[in-house]
Amino acid sequence: MNWKLKTFDELTNHELYALLKLRSLVFVVEQNCVFQDMDDKDQQSLHLLGFEDGILAAYSRLLPAGLSYTEASIGRVVTDPAFRRKGAGKELMQASIDKLEEVFGKQPIRIGAQLYLEAFYTSFGFHTNSTVYIEDGIPHIEMLRL
Repeated sequence: MNWKLKTFDELTNHELYALLKLRSLVFVVEQNCVFQDMDDKDQQSLHLLGFEDGILAAYSRLLPAGLSYTEASIGRVVTDPAFRRKGAGKELMQASIDKLEEVFGKQPIRIGAQLYLEAFYTSFGFHTNSTVYIEDGIPHIEMLRL
């Protein structure tokens, strides 16, 4: 996977379109969830894009402490369905943690995770830190990595 880490202003029009298209494909269409994806946090976040043969296969955004939570955060973690079950999700999550710590320093990371992915995130050192809550019709939990 070819990784690119960019600020919002560094994204090309094509990269921005690709990441919004991927987020919409998975979070809106595949998960049948109507929600406001554009939340005014993209402009202050870093964007990690993973390309495979010129196709955006995986994406996440890295949020500095204080933007979504007191701690730094990783959000909008998404893998193109065509690249699933090939290790792209694991590679994306590890790259997200590594890049976040490289840019913001080693620190606690808080995420809002879909409940069904709890075991996946636990494998990266995250621990459940809340009760289950419903966000956009989907059960979620907060998880913290120290």
